[in-house]
Amino acid sequence: MKIVIDCYGGDYSPDELVKGAITSVNLIDDVEIILTGNKEEIQNVIDQIGYKGDKLSIVDAPEVISCDESPTMAIRRKTNSSLVAGLNLLKENDDIVGMISAGSTGAVLAGGLFTIGRMEGVKRPALAPLMPTLVEGKKVLLIDCGANVDCKPEYLQQFAIMGSVYVKAMRGVEKPKVALLSNGVEDHKGNDLVHQAFALLKETKDIDFVGNIEAREMLSGDYDVIVCDGFVGNVALKATEGTFKVFTSVLKNEIKSAGLGSKLGALLMKKVFKNIKRKLSYTDVGGSPFLGINKILVKSHGSSKADTIYSCVRQVIEIHKSNYIENMREGIKNSSMVGEN
Repeated sequence: MKIVIDCYGGDYSPDELVKGAITSVNLIDDVEIILTGNKEEIQNVIDQIGYKGDKLSIVDAPEVISCDESPTMAIRRKTNSSLVAGLNLLKENDDIVGMISAGSTGAVLAGGLFTIGRMEGVKRPALAPLMPTLVEGKKVLLIDCGANVDCKPEYLQQFAIMGSVYVKAMRGVEKPKVALLSNGVEDHKGNDLVHQAFALLKETKDIDFVGNIEAREMLSGDYDVIVCDGFVGNVALKATEGTFKVFTSVLKNEIKSAGLGSKLGALLMKKVFKNIKRKLSYTDVGGSPFLGINKILVKSHGSSKADTIYSCVRQVIEIHKSNYIENMREGIKNSSMVGEN
């Protein structure tokens, strides 16, 4: 199968994205990767690494869309950018199963919507990352985490349906537990959007809605899908990432400033600390799929390095093999939705 990687727009472009692509084709037998971006620069990275195989190809697209640009205008004007070139390849070639980009979130979303297009019946596509939980091996889907900052109640209702379909396909959960993110667990808590969404979710037959939850319960492992608007979801996601970074920094500083006994103890606990970091880091999870469009598009973290890109490649393959696109179309077609587009 073929996968496109947009090699520009991320913090470590193009080096780390090319390294991630090379790791992927070296470790995964049935994948070919198409790299989009400045052909000369990408080839230089390949030559420096010494890759001599035939599972990488380059499409020259020297323009770059930055995070400072208007996403919609950039997509329209920079038609020879690495992002637009990749999206066009994804749209026009049936044998290309998915695409990965670490570039501007707004541009990736705008490009995905305008170039690939949303599935029939989908009101608003949504970003939906899987997050770690306290339960070993279990992930929770957060939907939406940034694609739609202003939402109507029926959008959140459909997010719950799309999230349930995705978790069923990807995680094998027969009846995903769906919760609504609010400022309290009581039914009456939340703003007007949450109140109206709560009423809709309660009456939606396609999901197992279990009520409101607070942000501190997001990673408890008690839920499979957490629904919110994109503004709240993005804040929650970044607050969680920031908390993890602060925790690890404080832990390192305390160990460094401690006595010899504590340092020896930390050395003995090195494997434990490494496992904790692996379980809580987004690196092994991959990126955020853009659910509700007609092809697999994964938005990787802007600071992604090679190991994260490799995880994203595995993620695209897993999504493809789960038959997600067909499952989502069928789920949306058969869902009990209300409201206007």
